[in-house]
Amino acid sequence: MDEQTRTELEAAAFRALREHLMEKRTDVQNIDMMNLAGFCRNCLSRWYQEAANARGIEMGKEEAREIFYGMTMDEWKANHQTEASAEKQAAFQTAFNENVGDKG
Repeated sequence: MDEQTRTELEAAAFRALREHLMEKRTDVQNIDMMNLAGFCRNCLSRWYQEAANARGIEMGKEEAREIFYGMTMDEWKANHQTEASAEKQAAFQTAFNENVGDKG
């Protein structure tokens, strides 16, 4: 497989993941994703930002999140985010601490 085709396939897979998380599974909370998988929508938006910055495209965290989420974080939170239990918050802190070295 040539490099261009590989890049196009990876981009298509990323778009499918984004659509799945942003349109089909808005019920899945970021905290649950972090606790189970060690990454969440915010991680994906940060990786997007880092890729842009590495290519000389100036992009901040909020801009990257708005691009990834398709709305502001305030809109996302109002429409989809629920309150996390104390147990989920504790599990998140553990997952975050374990993944901080991975930047995940």
